[in-house]
Parts: sequence; structure tokens; C-alpha cells
Amino acid sequence: MGSKSDYEYLAPAIEVLKAFDIPYEARVVSAHRTPDWLFQYAEEAEGRGLRVIIAAAGGAAHLPGMLAAKTLVPVLGVPVPATMLNGIDSLLSIVQMPKGIPVGTLAIGRPGAANAALLAAQILATTNKALREKLREWRESRRDEVLAQELPS
Repeated sequence: MGSKSDYEYLAPAIEVLKAFDIPYEARVVSAHRTPDWLFQYAEEAEGRGLRVIIAAAGGAAHLPGMLAAKTLVPVLGVPVPATMLNGIDSLLSIVQMPKGIPVGTLAIGRPGAANAALLAAQILATTNKALREKLREWRESRRDEVLAQELPS
């Protein structure tokens, strides 16, 4: 995340990763305040075994794109509603990457963070049958919850 204040928005991603027993690390890596650390983190990501990076950032939101520029590890960007524009600025910054440097961009805030973790799990599940089965069961549980709902008459 770009700053400690982003943690509250990224917390749902951490909850999802824990629920699926996916190892993760949560770090503050600022594109603007720690650019050298950002480059080192991105350049070492693949060698350290990272398979997907979820990057949350607000405002100008350069973190996801700069990470993606320095690694081949897939980057999923989560815009954070950190300014008066409530995350629209971050969304546009993350989604408008130039050709050749893709960033998978999710919804603004907590829902986007949860979906980023689910998408990361799906990416990992392409080579992990047990995780794929956990995801299938999780989806079936969501379906069953909806089907069991009754409205007042």
C-alpha cells in the first residue's frame, strides 16, 4: 500500500487471503516518498516467490503502475478514496496504463480490495487444484446464501 492509511481499505483483501490460507505480506511502499525502495521491492518480487501483487494507492496512485513497470509479476490495482475526488482520480490513474504495462484494476476501496484478493486467488488456482476447489466451494456458499434469502411478505 502507498501509506499506512490505506490499510483500512486493503483489510478486506487480507481477510480473503487468510480465509483461503494464501500466504501474503503487507508493506508500505510509496511511489513518491520511497521510489528506490519501490524499485527494489518490484525487482526482487519474482525472485522472492511472489506470484501476484495487490497494490492499493490513492490520489495520483502511481504505485500499481510503477510496480508493474518493474516486474513481470501480475499487479492488481485497488484505488483508494484518499482525496476530495473519493477515489475517482486514483481509479483513472491506475486504469489508464500505457500499452505494454498492464495493471488489473479493481473497484474503488474495500470492495475492490476483496475482489483483488479473490482475483489473485483465481490466478494462483490456475496451478493449484486444492485452491481451485476452495474457490469453487466458496462460490457455491455465496450462491446458497442468496438462494436461501427470503423477503418479508
